[in-house]
Amino acid sequence: MNTCAPRPIVVAQAASASHCANCDARHRSVCNAISTDDLERLAASAIPKVFAKGQLFIEEGEKAGDFFNVTRGTAKLYKMLPDGRQQITGFASAGHFLGLAVSDTYAFSAEAIEPVELCRFSRSKLRVLLDDFPALEKRLLQTACNELVAAQEQMLLLGRKTARERLASFLSTRIAEAAACGEHGSTISLPMTRAEIADYLGLTIETVSRTFTRFKAEGKITLPSRDEVQICDLDWLNGVASGQDHHAFA
Repeated sequence: MNTCAPRPIVVAQAASASHCANCDARHRSVCNAISTDDLERLAASAIPKVFAKGQLFIEEGEKAGDFFNVTRGTAKLYKMLPDGRQQITGFASAGHFLGLAVSDTYAFSAEAIEPVELCRFSRSKLRVLLDDFPALEKRLLQTACNELVAAQEQMLLLGRKTARERLASFLSTRIAEAAACGEHGSTISLPMTRAEIADYLGLTIETVSRTFTRFKAEGKITLPSRDEVQICDLDWLNGVASGQDHHAFA
């Protein structure tokens, strides 16, 4: 006889209008397409979720039934190679909208690399929102276009840039994302490991570590901690990222 107690039924709790109004990521996410007066409608379709570091919330190949709007924290996006290795294709932070799929299944996996907060939208509820708010559909189209541009830039990064240019491009992008969230200081957070950065940039971990060390030795960056980088010369960084580097090495 099975004496195990039945698993309790957990009912997902929708967000509140105040939750959406006070969301730090709203100004740079797709949700910004919906006016403050209509936040009640938006909130009724969103399920707030929290994932601890290491938790998977999108799995490659699974049915793409939900969309995810990241409101806090960082997740790594990756695909599995036939030999079982991971290939990191990007990092998603506050304001990123995930789950747009051209097929019925997810094309990548997403895993929290630090505590992540997000809002989950079911496909059916998002469809209703898109029907009622054309501006939201326009914003999602813009998001899809931005993802295409990002994919093209990643191809250029992996195919043509040196190690210095790749790391500078990565740091420059992190600065731009922090600025979009209202963080305009010269110190940026790097919650990903050096190995994860190397995987994303198509380099070895030794090359990434060596490049960080050379940037520091040149007085262009400081490393307050393992998870932070302070940029001492932003113009220099952007110059290296765009290929204007006289100290390039492979």
